[in-house]
Amino acid sequence: MALLNKPQLMQRECDKWNERYPVGQAVTVRRDGGDIMTTKMRSEAQLLSGHSAVIWLEGISGCYLLSRVTALKEEAA
Repeated sequence: MALLNKPQLMQRECDKWNERYPVGQAVTVRRDGGDIMTTKMRSEAQLLSGHSAVIWLEGISGCYLLSRVTALKEEAA
């Protein structure tokens, strides 16, 4: 991750994400094996131990790097 060892920049990345997307937002995540899973956010993005921007997702134990998560566009009402 390009922001590794830059906690202030990573915190800003989390803050920007949280301003745009609420908990419950539909997202895709690139899993460890490379497959893509559609799920929802169950937490805000946050800085983990001062070194990783992460997010917790529904149906997944543990967290994923925010860089592996993409928000889905809302369907037209």
